[in-house]
Amino acid sequence: MNTINWYSQLIKPSWAPPSWIFGPVWSILYVIIAITFGTVFYKTFIGKLSWLVATPFILNLIFNFAFTPIQFGLKNNLLAAIDILLVLSTLIWALFALWYTSPELRWIVYTNIPYLLWVSFATILQLNITFLNI
Repeated sequence: MNTINWYSQLIKPSWAPPSWIFGPVWSILYVIIAITFGTVFYKTFIGKLSWLVATPFILNLIFNFAFTPIQFGLKNNLLAAIDILLVLSTLIWALFALWYTSPELRWIVYTNIPYLLWVSFATILQLNITFLNI
């Protein structure tokens, strides 16, 4: 069964958005991520920010990019649910770390609010899909 058919066959909550919305939303979020995470990595490389602060940003990217291959490549809802929880937790960790260590970079925290809101929603959605398809 191909990926599109597999995903369309899953039981989803009534409030799940249509599949076509994910592409545009993630396109906008990836621009935000590129600019803000890029700033964090640049500040880290020039020594103005600790690697301890950059670590959750790095982990967030790893978990974020792993989601699609896990969900749609492996077609594994449980692993995808675990991964999206890791995306959410590393994002919260990253934003708190930046907020408390770099007041001049708090704009990055504010700029990532849409990402935080979407990942929170996506986490609830994925957990529901996982539960509904056990």
